[in-house]
Amino acid sequence: MVITGFKPVEENPLELREVARPVPGPGEILVRVKYCGVCHTDLHTVEGELPGVSLPRIPGHQVVGTVEQCGQETSLFRKGDRVGVAWLYQACGQCRFCRSGRENLCLQSRFTGYQVDGGYAEYLAVPENFAYELPENFPDEQAAPLLCAGIIGYRALRLSRIRPGEKLGLYGFGASAHVTIQVAAHWKCRVYVFSRSPKHRKHALALGAGWAGKPDELPPDKLDSAIVFAPAGEVARLALRAVDRGGTVALAGIYLSPIPELDYGRELYHEKCLRSVANATRQDGAEFLKIAADVPVRTEVQVYPLAEANRALYDIKHSLINGAAVLRID
Repeated sequence: MVITGFKPVEENPLELREVARPVPGPGEILVRVKYCGVCHTDLHTVEGELPGVSLPRIPGHQVVGTVEQCGQETSLFRKGDRVGVAWLYQACGQCRFCRSGRENLCLQSRFTGYQVDGGYAEYLAVPENFAYELPENFPDEQAAPLLCAGIIGYRALRLSRIRPGEKLGLYGFGASAHVTIQVAAHWKCRVYVFSRSPKHRKHALALGAGWAGKPDELPPDKLDSAIVFAPAGEVARLALRAVDRGGTVALAGIYLSPIPELDYGRELYHEKCLRSVANATRQDGAEFLKIAADVPVRTEVQVYPLAEANRALYDIKHSLINGAAVLRID
C-alpha cells in the first residue's frame, strides 16, 4: 500500500500497487512480512503532517515476519528466523549522540516507513543490526504492536521518571497506552487514564486503571508523572496541571498540535518538567521486549487485510479501535 499524495485518510491516500521486491544489500536481510501494526505516526505521515517524506512511500514500522534472504556480510539471522522491525531503521554509530547511547537523536538516522519503505508490503529490506529477535510467547499479530506502541511507551515511561508504586497519568488510551498500562501495573503503579472516549475509559479500567476520566478532569490525587499520547497540545497543559510538585510530563507522540500559552505559576513552577520523547534506541527495544515477555503483556488487536489499510487508519483517527490495528499481509 503506497502513499501517492498527501491527503486526509477519508480520501484514501494509500493505493494498492505491485512494486519490485527489495534486494538486500551488504549487512541487510530481506523480511517476508506477515503482519504490520498500524500506528498514529502512519496517519500523520499519509496526511502530510510530518516533514521530509518523499513520495511514493510505503509506510509501516511495526513489522513481524521471517527472514527470506540474507545479504552479504550478515551473521545474526538465518533464512526462516522470525524477526521484528521497528521505527529506527538505521543510525550512523559514529556521531556524539550514537557514541553516548542516544542513537535515537542521530542526525543521520533513518526511519522505517518514513525515509525508507516500510511494512505495508509483502517484503522489506532492513539492516540486520536493527532487526529484533522476538519473544516466542507472542503470536505474530500480537507481537506487531510491541515494536512501536510498546517500545515508545516503554521509553516514555522511563523518561517520565515514574518509579514503582507511584501515581501515573496516561492521556489518550490507544495502542501505546494499552501496552504501557500493563508495564506500569507490573511495577505496582496506580494508573489514572484520561480519554474522550467512554469506550476507551472502560477498556482502561478493565486493564487495571484505578481511575478513568476525561482529559479536562482533574484526577482525585496529584500525579507523580504523566505521559501524553494524544496529539493535542492543549492536553500537555492539562497534564501539567495534574502532576504534583517535581512531577514530569512526557510527550510520547512524534506530532503534537501547538501547546497553548502556559501559566508559569499554575503549570510549570515547583520544578515541574515537560519533555518530549523522540524515537527510541535499540536498547529500549531489547529491554522492553524482555519485560513484555516477563509481564507478560497482552496486546489486543483488530486485524485488517493489507488492502484495507486506509480503513484501519480511518478507524484509528476516529478512535474506533480498542487496542491496536494490525495489517495481515497475505
